[in-house]
Amino acid sequence: MSTQRRSSSFGTPQQEQLLKSAEALKSTLEKANLQLLRNVNDFHSWKLDPESDDTQELEGVRDPTIVSADVAAQISFLRKLKFQYLEQNAKDRYVKSIVSDIDDAPIVTAEDNKQLLASNAEKKERLKVAKSSLAEMQEDIRALAPLVENDYKKVKDTTAEASALAQKILDARLVLTRLRKTHPHPRLTIPLADQKLVDQVEEMQALNDELEAMNAQVQAVREQVKRGVLDLEALRAERAEVEKAVKMARVEEDDARLVPLYSWYTASTKLHRSMVDLQESKAVSENELRYTYGIDSLVEGEPPHRITITLIFAPDTGKLAAVQTEGLEELGVDVGDLIEAHIQVDDVQGVIAAILGRARSRHMLEESEVMTYA
Repeated sequence: MSTQRRSSSFGTPQQEQLLKSAEALKSTLEKANLQLLRNVNDFHSWKLDPESDDTQELEGVRDPTIVSADVAAQISFLRKLKFQYLEQNAKDRYVKSIVSDIDDAPIVTAEDNKQLLASNAEKKERLKVAKSSLAEMQEDIRALAPLVENDYKKVKDTTAEASALAQKILDARLVLTRLRKTHPHPRLTIPLADQKLVDQVEEMQALNDELEAMNAQVQAVREQVKRGVLDLEALRAERAEVEKAVKMARVEEDDARLVPLYSWYTASTKLHRSMVDLQESKAVSENELRYTYGIDSLVEGEPPHRITITLIFAPDTGKLAAVQTEGLEELGVDVGDLIEAHIQVDDVQGVIAAILGRARSRHMLEESEVMTYA
């Protein structure tokens, strides 16, 4: 029962069978008494002189080429020694047969010679067959030795790889067991993860659609702000021309021409204030101006949000030195980059327009989100 539970927990029965087969293969290879390995060890441990401990004389002998040459030389020497032995033995027997007593001398008949010739012929035939078989065996050994070596290396490498993979599987199972103990049920399964992924993809698509809609609204607001800035620039130019005309005219206070001009200037100022929603402007000091603007809300009945912009100029050069804002924190608007960029180019009108544009765009986005969720 426990074996089935472990198999279902960590892998299929086929995987368990493959793991057991790999372990059995490794055990079989380790326990196998291969004659190939034993012959190699015997060859490297063999000594010409068993009583000698000098192993330097075997360094060159262990080379198969040198061993083959030595064996061929020894075979040739043994053949010569055999021939000499047979020759000396024949001479010895011949001499003994001559000098010995005729009654004691062995009688060699023609039949004995025939039997000896037949026995020698049979032995020669068997020796020839044995030599032929030995030569074939040697050729087979030379041809099969590299193949056997390659197969042995492959089996050894495969066994080592199977052992390493089995160890990795056991380690992975141990890590999985620890993870399961660390993270008990309920755990996130593959179907739940796939469903969560699908939900996240749908949510991201909806957010992308909302982002595109908001970007379109922001672009429309930017175009509106840009048109307002252009109108403001035109009004500022007209104001400069009017101020210049007033200075050149130098009229008296009771001059009738001043009343229409004053009325037009007042109307232009009110129009400018209504366009940019300028609620208050104040000169705090010689080098500091403070403007208070209102941002209308999309919700009816809600008062406009107030934003205060303080411009500080350098006393010696009259250039813009710093810009301070109030009321932008509630909207979550950061205009530090805009302020730094416009201070570097000394653009007073641009910094005010940029701050108001970003604040109004952010306020409109928040209001539209609130209305959407509502």
